[in-house]
Amino acid sequence: MRPTQLLALPAAVLAAALALSACGTTEATDSPTPTGSSTTSGPVTYTDERGEHTLDAPADAVVSLEWGLTENLLALDATIVGQADVAGYNTWNTSMPLDPATPDVGTRGEASLDAISALDPDLITVTTDTADTVIDQLEEIAPVLVLRGSDGTDPIGYMRSTVETLAAATGTDEKAAEVLASFDAAVVEGQAALEAAGVAGASFTMADGWITNGTVSVRMYTPGSFFGAIGDELGLANAWPEGGDPDYGLAQTDVEGLTALATTEDLHFLYAASDSEADPFADGLAGNGIWEQLPFVVAGDVHRIPDGIWMFGGPASAEAYIDAVVAALTA
Repeated sequence: MRPTQLLALPAAVLAAALALSACGTTEATDSPTPTGSSTTSGPVTYTDERGEHTLDAPADAVVSLEWGLTENLLALDATIVGQADVAGYNTWNTSMPLDPATPDVGTRGEASLDAISALDPDLITVTTDTADTVIDQLEEIAPVLVLRGSDGTDPIGYMRSTVETLAAATGTDEKAAEVLASFDAAVVEGQAALEAAGVAGASFTMADGWITNGTVSVRMYTPGSFFGAIGDELGLANAWPEGGDPDYGLAQTDVEGLTALATTEDLHFLYAASDSEADPFADGLAGNGIWEQLPFVVAGDVHRIPDGIWMFGGPASAEAYIDAVVAALTA
């Protein structure tokens, strides 16, 4: 799966797929054993992008159709009984792995209504990339919790509110507090490590990319992106400050566009890739004259972060990314 496909696929595709597939904690004794530890019983109320909702009890059985939400649910020890693209999730997100035996309900853009219904979930989680008509179909199966994938105006704040909203729906508020406190501690530790290494405030960029017919497309992570915002938390200076989309803070460019970074001194160029496909920078730009003359390439300041850190995730991915940034800048 190319990086261009990593965000939610068009909702119209999901709507068509669903239409085709349709032609206090209590549970039945034959239901899956919860992995979570709900600290709430009785009705719970949560507020998502559509407003306030109340469940009769914390959700014990959740179907998740978006990987970022899945990561956060797992971090909260919530029970996921169905997941969109289990193998894809475990390829791109190893910070919070999912049991590979979890029932797969299709891809994130082409989930099966029948497969979801058969799991009898208490809750279905989706992002606002999902069309209202699709959400209406899902609501016929179970309550649907709808959140944005991110918020380009405040990625870290929205990450926090995402964790808290999912915790409210699953009755895991105490666990949410632990997860967010762990993230806060990781930021402080990361700041200290960069300071000790003499690279506090260093310039960096974060990117990913893909190869199509021999041409490399590049996606830059502005301060409005999840990874860009983490860099800001660490006190680093993002050398690609503009051009991001409103939700994910991502800007499109190509190898020629990267020449705009040539005047930034001591720049650390970080990027994400996966062994599941060709490396767009090490492979796609090998022998490219423009790329190989960029100052940060000449200086050897190009760092591929470890595979499996989800670029649109939650505290678990954030902590893994902090470790990756510190390792790259202090090597």
